[in-house]
Amino acid sequence: MARKTAKKQAEAPQVDIGAEIFASLRELEKLKGIPVDYMVERLKQALTNAYRKDREDRRDVPADNVVVDLSEKGLSMHIVKTAVEADALEDTALEIPIDAARNYNPDVQVGDPVNIPVDIQKFGRIAAQTAKQVVIQGIREAERGVVYESYSNKAQELMTGTVLRIDPNTGDMFVRIGQGNEASDAVLRASEQIPGETHHEGDLIRVYVLEVHKMGRGPLVHVSRTHPNLVRRLFELETPEIADGQVEIRNIAREAGSRSKMAVRAAMEGVDPVGACVGPHGGRVGAVVQELGGEKIDIVVWSEDPCEYVRAALSPADVVSVSLIPGQKACRVIVPDDQLSLAIGKEGQNARLAARLTGYKIDIKPASQAEPAEETGEM
Repeated sequence: MARKTAKKQAEAPQVDIGAEIFASLRELEKLKGIPVDYMVERLKQALTNAYRKDREDRRDVPADNVVVDLSEKGLSMHIVKTAVEADALEDTALEIPIDAARNYNPDVQVGDPVNIPVDIQKFGRIAAQTAKQVVIQGIREAERGVVYESYSNKAQELMTGTVLRIDPNTGDMFVRIGQGNEASDAVLRASEQIPGETHHEGDLIRVYVLEVHKMGRGPLVHVSRTHPNLVRRLFELETPEIADGQVEIRNIAREAGSRSKMAVRAAMEGVDPVGACVGPHGGRVGAVVQELGGEKIDIVVWSEDPCEYVRAALSPADVVSVSLIPGQKACRVIVPDDQLSLAIGKEGQNARLAARLTGYKIDIKPASQAEPAEETGEM
């Protein structure tokens, strides 16, 4: 009889809520993308903390000695202690006298681990509240982790957001991007806004995701309206030939709000890369220009020949000749006298953007000041 009693006592009281818990966790995973395994571990941690906080004499029990079994069959808990001789007992949090240990396992020997069942139904109100808070915190952390992973994959992408507010002191704009549970707030710094562009709360705005940082309260997303890749992403949306790989954007030089130059090439024969980006009646480039508040966009053909590339990059100016300067990544360009101001551009903008686009330093001279050899020096 004693053995049967001991054996019965050795079995931890089991709460038949495993199926209910797992059904709830699967629903949580479906709605918020939080993995079931993650939440099971959080629940185990919550119950461990609740047990150790429930009574003062249990706080000395190491968390590793508290074992929670949670499955669809049920929920149970036990404490692991080591059986010792009664006169050798030193730490009641970790040890149990051999006679008491045999109430749980009649075959236990000195030095053996003993599983002591815990009646989790007897947890106090404070312990239950503690467990609840830990689980809620776990859900929040998991949600932030899911959102962070989602947005870390969206770095360098184009997104549409809603202006929430504008800081009157710094000019920084706060934008809500994403939908539903994956929505997040992004920061559009004043330095990343197009000069002269104005927005108001509630406006829809397209932004380029620069970077995503993992913060305590969720991901911190930095976005931009001035980055050259904003132009790239807009053309990818407007131009099917870019989306399907027929046309490739090789480089973009941009002075946001004023002018951009974009170099493109055809990835297959028979495709006009510039015409594809301009679109029928200029509709495609027009849509991008409108999105950027009237910013001018020059689309040129990229070439492996640096002289041809520089010539194209200086459009809309006509070019007489382009010659490379030996030993330098630089070139000398001759233009007709009446094209000099156009080639240089207002405050040097056209030449500056062409140099940035091609990677070559460009020295522009009018034909009237060029040496005879320079006029025919281009290939």
